[in-house]
Amino acid sequence: MKTYQAAVIGGGPGGYIAAIQCAQRGLKTVLVEKRDLGGTCLNRGCIPTKTLLHGAEVYYEIKESKGLGIDITGEVGFKYKKMAKRKDKVVKQLRSGVEYLVSNHGADIVAGEAVLTGAHTFTVGEEEFEAEKIILAAGSAPAQIPIPGADQEGVLNSDSVLELTECPESVTIIGGGVIGVEFATLFADLGTPVTIVEMLPTILAGNDPDICSTMAYLLENKGVTIHVGAAVKEIRSDMSVVFEKDGETQETAPASNVIMAIGRRPQTAALNLAAAGVEATEKGFIPVNEYMQTNVENIYAIGDITGKVQLAHVATAQGVIAADHAAGIARAMDYSAVPGCIYTSPEIACVGLTEEKAKEAGRDVKVGQFNLSGNGRSLAVNSADGFVKLIADAQTDEIIGCHIIGPYATEMIGEATVAIQNKLTAEQLGNTIHAHPTVSESIMEAAHDIHGLCCHKA
Repeated sequence: MKTYQAAVIGGGPGGYIAAIQCAQRGLKTVLVEKRDLGGTCLNRGCIPTKTLLHGAEVYYEIKESKGLGIDITGEVGFKYKKMAKRKDKVVKQLRSGVEYLVSNHGADIVAGEAVLTGAHTFTVGEEEFEAEKIILAAGSAPAQIPIPGADQEGVLNSDSVLELTECPESVTIIGGGVIGVEFATLFADLGTPVTIVEMLPTILAGNDPDICSTMAYLLENKGVTIHVGAAVKEIRSDMSVVFEKDGETQETAPASNVIMAIGRRPQTAALNLAAAGVEATEKGFIPVNEYMQTNVENIYAIGDITGKVQLAHVATAQGVIAADHAAGIARAMDYSAVPGCIYTSPEIACVGLTEEKAKEAGRDVKVGQFNLSGNGRSLAVNSADGFVKLIADAQTDEIIGCHIIGPYATEMIGEATVAIQNKLTAEQLGNTIHAHPTVSESIMEAAHDIHGLCCHKA
């Protein structure tokens, strides 16, 4: 039996960071991964989708560049196979980097599926392992709704979409959340007819309502058909989707593919949690405390399997917390300032509370908003559809929420995250000198607007 001070099961963005952190803290560490290091984010999620989205965005901008004074002779085209090949190259490069980092920091890497046999023991194939501390980071897989036709060959999930080497002629996307809307952006920018069918009253539900309506408007301008409040009943053999809306049965036009984008489920079934005494919910999520400990104190759980926030950067933060606690350093996990990013065109980013959620929590708030049509850099880069909205506590002036739709939103949200994490006020944010011309000036303008002092707002 091989013995370690720390064992990490799962090599995604939470798991490999936890393994590195454990090793950095002086623990003899092993990392077990059954597929590819980097997990869903690197191999089947964040990185490959953003690589494809960049290519699609460049193609769309070239097609629309006449308004910028650019004259392109001849027809502009794209080769999806080459886009997919570039995506694979980026993924491979980053995955190799992860492997090097884990090994270079002194952690062992074992390929295979880990199965718990006790609170301190597990097997990988025929090999037996023992560890003082175990960190579970098994991640998640695409969810599927049990409806007739869901198992047909033309029905894809987020994993299989990324395996395509040819661009679909048309797609219907079931689910208008982050994953669905990003795929809608990808294919719409490439000129593919796209339909979204969403059960909730709006796409991107849970985000600021103005962001949801703005993105719906922009997608529809690109030719995307959106059905909200629509409960899917069946997928037919011609890839048309039957749904019920307002008590009536309707159906989408036939498509070459249907994409299921309805969320993700935890991959905990194969871990054999019962053997270690680890408790899980009916849906397979593992409850944890603020130090990421399960009900078995030497076993931790991080990432998507905790059912907290299914984001790569949250898994990473949880991994650091768990690794530190395993090494005897107690620091509680804080979810008060978790940024969320959506790589549509334009981008969307948010952190903290929406105005709606703040009021539901009984907080008196003040709101500042600045439209990007008044921002010089946004106009210069031909992307003025959007805004920055800041939410502040009316009593303390503390920034408690920020919501952005516009160019570079995913880069800009870091400033607001720092502000919320460190309880900065709208006055402090507004008094901070921002470079000109930048889109991030809009954060300063929105902060000024909270106090009715925005100079560039009529």
